[in-house]
This record gives sequence, structure tokens and C-alpha cells, in this order.
Amino acid sequence: MNVKMKDIPELERPRERLINVGVENLSDEELLSIILKVGTKDMSVQNLSSYILSKLNGIENLKNINYHEINKIKGIGKAKACMFVALAEIGKRMNRKVVSLNGIRLNTPLKIFDFYKTKVNNFQEEFYCIYLDASKKVIEEKLLFIGTVNYSLVHPRDIFKEAYLLNATGIICVHNHPSGEVKPSKEDISLTNRLKEIGLLLGIKVIDHIIIGDDRYYSFLENGKM
Repeated sequence: MNVKMKDIPELERPRERLINVGVENLSDEELLSIILKVGTKDMSVQNLSSYILSKLNGIENLKNINYHEINKIKGIGKAKACMFVALAEIGKRMNRKVVSLNGIRLNTPLKIFDFYKTKVNNFQEEFYCIYLDASKKVIEEKLLFIGTVNYSLVHPRDIFKEAYLLNATGIICVHNHPSGEVKPSKEDISLTNRLKEIGLLLGIKVIDHIIIGDDRYYSFLENGKM
């Protein structure tokens, strides 16, 4: 039944319930209805919210959406798709540690994983480099490559150029596997070995390469590969 918002008693409408009983007591459907504001000519905002949640397989998957996927859902046009993607990104940024990495001493792969697990994209690979000073404090982090299908796009010269510009003495590489699998691929191993060799020649140590997947990670250093 396509119930219009105007047909719902005022005190039972999502916005009024948010004000009167608190946002934590609203259902996923009600929260989504408040964000969407209106439905379509064929679906009320509540029905549209319920339909979107069924397509996402739960509101927890909202954080993983991208524009092209959400735009395929019936009733979601360009404006709503952009809004959902923006909301997902806001959620990720809010979940990140407030402090930046600058000046922090990263002495365990777990610390790095904790920082990046909510930062990396779930739909495409992102390759970060963390540049360290002699005391292993972070000088700066750089997102150097996005969406790499193969490692022909990851150029050691770009990685070490940044190191020279920052006067860094150490590098930690971090990238994600959207598949969730953290076992290093042949390309991961090959790239890591190349970077180690170049680092030795240039006097800039590649300390670790960390792969992030579904709430877990693989550290080359922890596994004795550095």
C-alpha cells in the first residue's frame, strides 16, 4: 500500500518522531525517509526508503555505495545518487581518527591499519605512501594512485620523488584490496621487492607495505618479507 506522508498522523511522521522520541529510536526506513524528503510518482517516500534498503541489503551497506551503483536503483536520480554518495563519504570521514598522521610515530602495522581501514575506498584500489623522518615520525601521507587495475600505473619514481621533496628517510606503503582478500598478489610482491631494492640504492628505507581488506590486513614486515 502506497501510503502518502500526509495520510500519516502528524506525531507518527519520521521528523516528528525524531523530535519527540529521539533519533536513536527511529527505524532505518524512517531515517532514510527524512533524508529523501519525497518519494516518486509511483512510490511514497516510505516505500522508496524500504525499497532502497532492500536493494542495499541493509543500511550498513550504505557506506559502500558508489554513484553508478546507487543510480541504477529505481527511483534514484542523479541528485539523490549524489546525495547518497556524499552521505557515505561524510560517514567515512566522521569515523576517521580526528588527528592527522603528521608528527605521529607509527611503530606498528596495527596502528596504520586502524587509521586507514575506514579511509580506503571499498570499490577501487587506493595506494598511499606514508613518509617518515629519521625518528619514524610521519612527515606527510600521499595518495599517489587510485583505481589501479595493474601495477604498471604505480611508478617507483613518483613514490621516491615525494620522499626527496619531503626529505624523508623512510616510507610505508598502504593499499587496499576491494575484494576483501589481503593475501598479497604476485604484483604486490613484485612491486614491494622493486621498492625495497630502489630504496636501498637511494638510502630511503621502505619499512613496510600493508594491504587492507575486510576488517583485516597483511603486513609484509610482520610476515618477515621486508
